[in-house]
Amino acid sequence: MTTSPLANPTATRELLEAFGLATKHRLGQNFLIDNHVIERIMALAELTGDERVLEVGPGIGTLTLALIEDAGRVVSIEMDRELEPVLAAHAVAHGNFRYLMGDALKVPLSLVEEAADGAPTVFVANLPYNVAATIILDFFERMPALARAVVMVQKEVADRIAARPGTKAYGAYTAKLALFAEVTGRFEVPPRCFLPAPHVDSAVVRLDRWGAGTGPLTQMTAADDAPAALTAGDGSAGPSGAAEAPDADQVCRVIDAAFAQRRKTIRNSMAACGFDKAALDSAYAAAGIAPTARAETLVPADFVRLTCALKGAGAL
Repeated sequence: MTTSPLANPTATRELLEAFGLATKHRLGQNFLIDNHVIERIMALAELTGDERVLEVGPGIGTLTLALIEDAGRVVSIEMDRELEPVLAAHAVAHGNFRYLMGDALKVPLSLVEEAADGAPTVFVANLPYNVAATIILDFFERMPALARAVVMVQKEVADRIAARPGTKAYGAYTAKLALFAEVTGRFEVPPRCFLPAPHVDSAVVRLDRWGAGTGPLTQMTAADDAPAALTAGDGSAGPSGAAEAPDADQVCRVIDAAFAQRRKTIRNSMAACGFDKAALDSAYAAAGIAPTARAETLVPADFVRLTCALKGAGAL
């Protein structure tokens, strides 16, 4: 199993001292010091040597050094400028490693692709917890070549990622992320695995991008799956498009509106966000969704059907 020479307290402290570094709470820096966790992350990542791996928040390179062993190319994005000398030393020692300094949500994708010699195919990271959820969704939206992600996040974020409809953790974020990927693995990581130990529990989650013809955005486009109410009276394709799904941005807009006022019905919540009530009623009827339903009871495919119907009603 692939491990890291830095995944222990002694090696981490020695490196920090050698470079005159200290952890920064404001950047969410908690360095991983447990090689068993590294092994489990690498097992979930299933790297074969051909992947272009993208990492965010490498810190001193604990996980990075394990990724370098198994991936074809690793590109890490780090915000803390004081860590650049450490990353530079790793880059000198490993020809398949490059790093970029900056905010992962602002670094141009062109720079990432240039450093990786192509579009990233796998995302593996011990993410800064304050921006973890945003980064995961953003990368799946902006990087279509990204086949899977194995990410360490705060346990509550992992719960949101994997939440089921009808549960408290299920919300707009869950539904939007599910348009792009499905959860295929998870394990918990206790605070003692970090230096310093954080005050929250952590979890590693694997997400796999939906394959061609699968997932909420494409499953309901087949004629056999399209609800009868989405077909025009003359038998032609109705608002569902039966062959053309809405784009993800449109579905995300509908999801955000439906969850905007979580305790209200989807009709009232979406109307408060500017949707015409008559168009909403028509769309709900076409999509087979009760206007009195609440957003947290709907599965992602429901939001796709509703978006199709709203497009057909000219409301999008």
